Amino acid sequence: MRLCLRRQRSKTRPPSYDRPRFHEYQIIGRHLPTETNPAPKIYRMRIFATNEVVAKSRFWYFLGKLRKIKKANGEIVSVNEIHEKRPQKVKNFGIWIRYDSRSGTHNMYKEYRELSRVAAVDRLYQDMAARHRSRFRQVQILKVVEVPKAVDVRRPYIKQLLVKNLKFPLPHRVNKKAGKKIFSATRPSTFF
Repeated sequence: MRLCLRRQRSKTRPPSYDRPRFHEYQIIGRHLPTETNPAPKIYRMRIFATNEVVAKSRFWYFLGKLRKIKKANGEIVSVNEIHEKRPQKVKNFGIWIRYDSRSGTHNMYKEYRELSRVAAVDRLYQDMAARHRSRFRQVQILKVVEVPKAVDVRRPYIKQLLVKNLKFPLPHRVNKKAGKKIFSATRPSTFF
């Protein structure tokens, strides 16, 4: 029995950390046409979710809160995944959220420096879980905006990365000299 479990564990792939967990979907939906309203209003939302099924579910959840439309009396017109235009460029993102804590509902603005909107949202959910113990269902993303100018960045933890000659020094480096003995009587000096 142990051997079988060990084999199964080795077959499962570890999670990929280079890709974000979320995808951005554009969902368009409306109320079902009736005799009184043959051409109902169309509603469009950009939703971050792990897959298309979760995105549709979140769409109906938010539309039910905003308008008197639910899945039973509505229909989804289209679902499209939105991809990043320039996924190789580092950008600053500002995210407005509303989240439910144990004491009440709070509005918040956070900034992240990432390659894509999806990666910034992934970082947001990780950050909210770590700092505020909030789950995915408790966080509602209101707006995600790319901050184009460095002057418009508000948060100091992002401003410190926008300095012109930014350097990351590496202290305590042990230099490996060719022909040096493996074992030495004295400890190597790591300060230069």
